[in-house]
Amino acid sequence: MTLHDWIDELCDVLELDTEVDEALILDLARQAAHSVEKPAAPVTTFLLGYAAAQRGGSQTDVEELAGRAAALAEKWSGEDVDADDFDEEELAGAE
Repeated sequence: MTLHDWIDELCDVLELDTEVDEALILDLARQAAHSVEKPAAPVTTFLLGYAAAQRGGSQTDVEELAGRAAALAEKWSGEDVDADDFDEEELAGAE
């Protein structure tokens, strides 16, 4: 079974009719794990999915929000910072 097969089966079980850009999700998870800490990877991707669903769940929503999350992770780099340390335009600029 491949990752793509797993995603297809999981979407069926969860009754989701959506396309998944696994490369985008994996890249974001990797960046969160390396820039923040390892447990940030699954939490970040979960919150990305949740936020995208609240916006309607389009691929554009996922890509925009993933860009924001990646920008925050990149700036975080393991330092003790808060999302409020970055203005909205700065985070949105990573899109």
